[in-house]
Amino acid sequence: MTYVLDGNAIAGDLFAAFGHEMTTVVGRCRNCGTASPVAELCVYARAPGTVARCSTCHAVVMVLVTIGGEYHIHLPAYEFMEEVQSSCEL
Repeated sequence: MTYVLDGNAIAGDLFAAFGHEMTTVVGRCRNCGTASPVAELCVYARAPGTVARCSTCHAVVMVLVTIGGEYHIHLPAYEFMEEVQSSCEL
């Protein structure tokens, strides 16, 4: 069974990585062009890492993993539409 959450499920990890509230930050899916806040992404958290997908085309737009207490965020298809600062490895 697959459990799909919304982007609010990763709010704590994103706050730890970026140092501020990120669920209201708008980004654009590089696959289909949909612009949406992080809170509207579809999140799959039952894996070694957390995967966020575009709510329109379901492309993987963000992968979050914690290794040795450090946050690593991969953005294969998500582009923030405003400048964001991070203390983690993007």
